[in-house]
Amino acid sequence: MFDFKDKVALITGSSRGLGKSIALNLAKYNCNIVINYLNSKEKALELQKEILSKYKVKCLCIKADISNEIEVKNMIDEIIEEFNHIDILVNNASIAIDTTFEDKTVSNFKKILNTNLIGTFIVSKYVSKYMNKGSIINISSTNSIDTYYPYSMDYDSSKAGINILTKNLAIELAPNIRVNAVAPGWINTDMNKDMDIEFKNKEIDKILLKRFANPDEIANTVAFLASDYASYINGEIIRVDGGINN
Repeated sequence: MFDFKDKVALITGSSRGLGKSIALNLAKYNCNIVINYLNSKEKALELQKEILSKYKVKCLCIKADISNEIEVKNMIDEIIEEFNHIDILVNNASIAIDTTFEDKTVSNFKKILNTNLIGTFIVSKYVSKYMNKGSIINISSTNSIDTYYPYSMDYDSSKAGINILTKNLAIELAPNIRVNAVAPGWINTDMNKDMDIEFKNKEIDKILLKRFANPDEIANTVAFLASDYASYINGEIIRVDGGINN
């Protein structure tokens, strides 16, 4: 379907969850992969081993805090030393600290913005310097558009910022680099496996397809946006939520 032979993709926060699915999916289509992680070293190395055993691609595994400018620069230097270019960037890394409004702190709010929003800016800024012609895909959320949960207002705010950042980067980096965002709804990931069943059923009832997405379904959207099939899609926020009945 897609062919990313000789292309290099950096996926931030890709040791597990959605990032892992995106990395595996791009590798399946002959893309060389850079796994970025912060704390999950073992999982990152397991994924690297899986990719190298399944596909005829190269795969680097690099630890870096995307909210730290120096660490991001060092990560990109390592990638360029190995590959000499980067073709695809997926800004996937993000954190959430869900609490009641009363329990939210300025410190945690800043932490979420620094990782989710500012981290996306930092990585995009320095990766784009080494992109001749490429694609940046930011992972947003339907929470950034019209899905409101007050206990995640800090996360939601960071994702809304990513939408605006996406559109501005699309202008700034045109015509050689396309920048889009994918805004998923609920996904079946480890993060949601212990969700309260009553709450989960209420959320499923709102979805026209009556289920959460599988990570591969989001990963396929990312692969499409990274490919030449999407060569005229730029500055868009692509919603992938199974259809919502509000």
